[in-house]
Amino acid sequence: MKKKIGFIGTGNMGSAMIGGLICQKTVQADQILVSDRNRQTLDKISSAWPGIQCSVSNTETAEKADILILAVKPHIYKPVIEEIAPHIHEGKIIITIAAGITISQAQEMFGKKVKIIRTMPNTPALVGEGVTAYCCNSGISSEDESEVLPLLKSFGIVEKIGEEYFHSVIALCGSSPAYVFMFIEAMADGAVLQGMSREQAYRMASQAVLGAAKMVRDSGTHPGILKDSVCSPGGTTIEAVRTLEERGMRSAVIEAMDRCAARSKEMTKG
Repeated sequence: MKKKIGFIGTGNMGSAMIGGLICQKTVQADQILVSDRNRQTLDKISSAWPGIQCSVSNTETAEKADILILAVKPHIYKPVIEEIAPHIHEGKIIITIAAGITISQAQEMFGKKVKIIRTMPNTPALVGEGVTAYCCNSGISSEDESEVLPLLKSFGIVEKIGEEYFHSVIALCGSSPAYVFMFIEAMADGAVLQGMSREQAYRMASQAVLGAAKMVRDSGTHPGILKDSVCSPGGTTIEAVRTLEERGMRSAVIEAMDRCAARSKEMTKG
């Protein structure tokens, strides 16, 4: 792909996506344009990935990019879109990543027909192990979709879903790295309580979670069956599982996701 990929905003998610594109060699650094009001942030971006074209002007990035990714916080989508709308022609593809901003809301902000792909990526995109859900408006052709998919796949796996499921995806994938980080931290805390060094505990806990996740993904085996295979009768693992069930781990995760999805719905209404 030789087209220009523009990013407005270079926060955690935008930086993760930029890193994914470059690390996976989907595009060259000089094909990427970024704009941010903070010059120090731009300095960090250009230092991390030499060749990227940086600017403090959103309109400059919007004009030059063939595919434009709006990587700003949801609450500033409206002013940013109103700023760049006059510089968006019908052929340009807009990719949104904001939780709570629907395609119809983004379309209304532009005030004209625009090609929009709504996505929900997550931060593991930085290491090529992200999950990105997406859906398209009627302006996106099959050719447009085929052009964008390689970009999204450079972050990890990609799933096309109905827009009505985005609240669930936000809870399942968009926010879930935070849950997993908490779980790894708690596991490491448990090991430190037993006398292990924290550095070693974090390293081993993160690898244990990575390995277990890969077993679920790559084997296609139900996670309950995999769990049962580790639990010997009267053994140590079943005692730990019993304790987690007693303390409500499964219920807590489900409730947390339900509240996360509910918050996403509230943001959409707002």
